[in-house]
Amino acid sequence: MKPEFENIPLVKAEKRFEIEIDGHFAFIDYREMGHQIALVHTEAEPELAGTGAATAVVEKTLAYIEDNGKKLLPFCPYVFAYIKKHPEWKRIVDERFEGYNKL
Repeated sequence: MKPEFENIPLVKAEKRFEIEIDGHFAFIDYREMGHQIALVHTEAEPELAGTGAATAVVEKTLAYIEDNGKKLLPFCPYVFAYIKKHPEWKRIVDERFEGYNKL
């Protein structure tokens, strides 16, 4: 994560995790089912394109999931690709996730 995002807090809203940068948002839609959190869609507002904000919200969300003892279901293609590039995060993916062996 770029240093400029390190001190920006992750906000867990009702259906999304988000960070705010200069009035613009990068967020991940999620669903929580017991001990699992399914990440479904990652997006950054156009004003944040190319800044690393989407990566920052993914990293902060993965840390939140791990810190809270939850298991991840990475349905979002962006999150799935991030975990493929950073296999150390596979440790929080639920082993029953259909694409687990492709990570």
